Amino acid sequence: MTDPPPTIRPATPADAPAIARIHVTSWRETYAGLMPDDFLDRMTGEEMRGRREMSWERTISQNSETVLVAEQDGEVVAFASAGPARDHPGFEMELMTLYALKSAQGRGLGRALFGEIVRTLKADGFHNLALWVLDANPTRGWYLRQGGREAGEKTEGELREVRIVWDTLPG
Repeated sequence: MTDPPPTIRPATPADAPAIARIHVTSWRETYAGLMPDDFLDRMTGEEMRGRREMSWERTISQNSETVLVAEQDGEVVAFASAGPARDHPGFEMELMTLYALKSAQGRGLGRALFGEIVRTLKADGFHNLALWVLDANPTRGWYLRQGGREAGEKTEGELREVRIVWDTLPG
């Protein structure tokens, strides 16, 4: 039996607690062993979850980024956000986040969220997109399979990140 298709919808301020929970849980699930333990502990602790919840509530309320959630069986299990590119010269928009709980992965939620983010950005008149991904992150290859290409890198402390870009939004 297959799962029903996910519901992808714009996030509301009421989604902030679920988004914050997914954000810190996904960091623990994805980055364990890829980032220094002390850094990961700081980024995924209860204090950070609370800070992320307030930040997401503000971001959604102020409409400063496009934030979408994916629901499966009425529960928010993944989210994505995009906003003005911060340090990607020549690119209008940046994919800021795309996280799914490990238990929800492998069902097409990431692809559905990414597709809806792209459709939303195109409808808003944007033409291209960039993101940073940790070089050792397993999703790096996933972004390339979505039509992105690698276009540079940066190092912050012990972490090396790779820029992935879409010169023209897909679809």
